[in-house]
Formats: sequence, C-alpha cells, structure tokens
Amino acid sequence: MAKPGEDWQHTGLRQISNGGAAMARMVVIYPTPENVEAFDRHYFEIHVPLAKKIAGLRKYEVSDGPIATPVGPSSIHRIGTLHFDDLAAIKKAFASPEGQAAATDRRLFAPDGSGVQMFLFDDRDV
Repeated sequence: MAKPGEDWQHTGLRQISNGGAAMARMVVIYPTPENVEAFDRHYFEIHVPLAKKIAGLRKYEVSDGPIATPVGPSSIHRIGTLHFDDLAAIKKAFASPEGQAAATDRRLFAPDGSGVQMFLFDDRDV
C-alpha cells in the first residue's frame, strides 16, 4: 500500500477516501475433483505458471490445506485469488493471449460444467 505523500499514479493502486488502497480480485473456487493428485499436479505445474504470465496480475494466492466451513468440511478443494488494479484490468488481462491461454487451460482440468465458480469484484479497505 502506498504511504501518504507517495505518487499514486506510479503505484498502480487507486486511492480511496480513507487513504487506503483498493484493488480488484478474481476468486476461482474449485470443487473437489475425482483425481485430486492429477488436479493439483496440473494446477501447480501448468496452470499457475501460465496465469502468472498474465500482464496486470499483481498477486496470486491459493488456498493451502482443507477448505472448511463454520459447520465442518466442504466440497471445495482449492480457491485461487488473483489480484489486479481494477475490473478493467481483469477484462484486459483475460483478453490478452496469456489470459486466453490460462482460461483455455482452466477448462482442461476444471471444465465449465464441473462446478467451478468465479467471482470478480472490486474491494476496498474499511
């Protein structure tokens, strides 16, 4: 996060009224696949390196370990969170050849009908 007095135009972040920084996120939620080992191998050896080449990607986080709910285990295997400057940056990123390659690859190991969920949103510090 930029400090007071820093040039916000050069940090790639948007200034919001409370002085914090806002970004946009793409959260991808993957249900537990039939073959967890094959999914994870493809995800970490192929998909993540492809996605990390996407221009505008600021940070890539993945869940580590079981995904639980307040009432116990869930049917979710992995959650990926990609950080961008804003929603326009996400749109531009996935229109690029690198973004298209990552999207095409995702459909190989987690097809559209597999229950994968994607959420895109702006966030802000409160």
